[in-house]
Amino acid sequence: MPRKPRIEFSGAFYHVIVRGNQKQRVFKDATDFQKYLLTLTVYKNRTGCRIYAYVLMNNHVHLLIETADIPLSKAMQGVNQTYTMYFNRKYRTVGHLFQGRYKAILCDREAYLLGLVKYIHQNPLRAKIVEFLDAYSWSSHHAYTGKNNPLSLVDTDQVLRLFSEKRSRARRKYREFMEDKEGFEKNEVYATIDQRLKGDEEFVDRVLGEHEKMPARPWKRKIPLETIAAAIEKRHDVSVETLRSPAKDRAAAGARMVFSILANDHGYKAVEIGRYLDKDPTRVTRYLQARDDVEKDVREAARLIQNAG
Repeated sequence: MPRKPRIEFSGAFYHVIVRGNQKQRVFKDATDFQKYLLTLTVYKNRTGCRIYAYVLMNNHVHLLIETADIPLSKAMQGVNQTYTMYFNRKYRTVGHLFQGRYKAILCDREAYLLGLVKYIHQNPLRAKIVEFLDAYSWSSHHAYTGKNNPLSLVDTDQVLRLFSEKRSRARRKYREFMEDKEGFEKNEVYATIDQRLKGDEEFVDRVLGEHEKMPARPWKRKIPLETIAAAIEKRHDVSVETLRSPAKDRAAAGARMVFSILANDHGYKAVEIGRYLDKDPTRVTRYLQARDDVEKDVREAARLIQNAG
C-alpha cells in the first residue's frame, strides 16, 4: 500500500521518531549528542517551530515539535542532512545515517502533550540505561527541572503552566508527574488512525477536512450497519450474532475491529458503532486506532460491500 502524504500546516503538533539506518548508532560520544542539539537549535530558530520535548538515544531520536509557517519536512530535512554530513566526515563513513523517512505522527496536542512528554523523557528508564531521569544527560527533562536548557532549545512554558502558573510549583508538580509510573504504553503511543494521525474521531475529521485534498470519508452515503455486518460475516465467517455478542475470541475481536473501521469510514461515530456492537465507545476507538494491522481485511470487506451495492 503506498505511503500517504504527510499532512503539514501551521500549528501542527508532531511526535517525530528518527532511527539509525539498520539500527546503527547515530551518537558515539558526547560531542555527537551536542552537535545534534546544536543543529536542532539552528533549524528551530530558522523555521520558527517549537520543541516541547526531546530525547537522544544511541540509535534513535524522539521529538515533540509544533510547526509554524515552515513545514516540518523542511526542518527535519535540514537537521538530518546537516548531522549526517558531520557524522560521515567525523567517522569517515558514507551513505545514509538515518533509516528511510522519519516517522511523524500528527497528534491532538490537547489530549497527548503531557503524556508524550512523559513517554519521551522516560525512554532512558525503559531502556535501563539509567535508574533515575536526572542521571541521563541527553533529554529535555533537565529543561523542565530548571537545571539545563541550552540555547533555550525547549519551549517549557506551555507544559509547565498545565501544572501551575507559579514556576517553582510547576516544576515540583512536573517531577511528581514524572515519578508516577502510570503513563502510555508503547503500543498506545504508536497506534494511529489513517496511518498518520493520533486523536479522537472529531480531531481526525477536522484535520482531514481542513487539510486534505481528498474528503475525509471515501463514501458519501451512510449505508446501514446491517449491510456492513453482512460483509464482515461473509469475509470473516463470524456471524452477526457473534459480532454483537460478548465473545472474546480472536476471530470475533478481529471481525469487530474491521466492522468498526468500515462503519467509521461510512460516517458512523464511535458512539453509534458501540451501540450496535454493545461495546463501550472507548473500545471502538481502540479498534479504529489499529487500522494499520487489518488494512487488507478492511479493503476486501469494502469490496464486498461495493459489489453488493
